[in-house]
Amino acid sequence: MARSKPSARNALKKLREQREELDAQEARLRDEAAAELGKVLLECGAETIEPAQLKQLIRESLTIGIDDALKRLSPA
Repeated sequence: MARSKPSARNALKKLREQREELDAQEARLRDEAAAELGKVLLECGAETIEPAQLKQLIRESLTIGIDDALKRLSPA
């Protein structure tokens, strides 16, 4: 029995469905990652840091590199 060639319209429909599934999966994983990071912050006492300061600290650390930032912050 001959199979009909999938139409571009059907392919687009399938692609949109897959994209929606991936978007939902990304949102769920982002929530899980945020919960994991929140636990780490609580474990190390960082909940006392103001959110703006924490954001600045992370941005600066990423700018100079995590390894270099840790070396600068660690006692000699």
